Amino acid sequence: MKTIKIAGVPEHFNMPWHLAINSGAFEALEINLQWTNIPEGTGKMCQMLRNGETDIAVILTEGIVKDIVGGNPSKIVQVYVESPLIWGIHVAAKSKYQTLSDLENTKVAISRIGSGSQLMAYVNAENQGWQTDNLQFEIVDTIDGAAEALTNGTADYFMWERFMTKPLVDKGIFRRIADCPTPWPCFVIAVRDEVLEKSPETIKSILEIINKTTLEFKNIPSIAQDLAKTYHQKPDDINEWLSLTEWSRKQLDADMLNKVQNQLLGLSLIDKKGTFAAIVKAL
Repeated sequence: MKTIKIAGVPEHFNMPWHLAINSGAFEALEINLQWTNIPEGTGKMCQMLRNGETDIAVILTEGIVKDIVGGNPSKIVQVYVESPLIWGIHVAAKSKYQTLSDLENTKVAISRIGSGSQLMAYVNAENQGWQTDNLQFEIVDTIDGAAEALTNGTADYFMWERFMTKPLVDKGIFRRIADCPTPWPCFVIAVRDEVLEKSPETIKSILEIINKTTLEFKNIPSIAQDLAKTYHQKPDDINEWLSLTEWSRKQLDADMLNKVQNQLLGLSLIDKKGTFAAIVKAL
């Protein structure tokens, strides 16, 4: 039995992994796939890949591209979710801020440095024509930390996946004032170089299983109810999310990688662009 460690956020996007693991599909191929939930998100998973704490990460595209260019010894082996991530821009329910323009020169809560919540704050600022040099950050680790920071005023707004944050809006903790979709596919699968070199066939088998699972995922009869129950969502919200979400079984292409890197370079989040071969690995 080959043990492979995998990490991802505890969000509805990753339900296919849990279904595949629970079905015994990996065990049938002598693969012990050990899943770890990482509520802190992409920045933490980049660190885990660097440290060898995980072999695979299901991770935000912009975050892992930035970290590989910065020296993370990993490769993107596939796009996992083709559709954009819809980042909701949230303030405390009782906040004085009413519109997106009110948030210029205020402090943004982020899970950690290098996280999607930080990178997308730069993207949003550029979209709005704000001075990105003026962005101020408060590190809050998790969505619960963000709820505390916005409520007590140590941060002013927080960007996180819109549907996963909706329960906090429904509870009157957050108020969503805008959305900011990613201009690229939101999640990719990244693997440490060492694992790719030693166990390429194992990684290929893992991809084949998850791709079969995501292909059939939306057709599972009870999937909307299961997602709503597992992730504490309203069925209507889950159905909307399912209608907007498209999984992928394709490689990240050179044009899309170039688009991501150009955006990161333009925001001074990377100081050079990496080659396609240095970032992407086809299996």
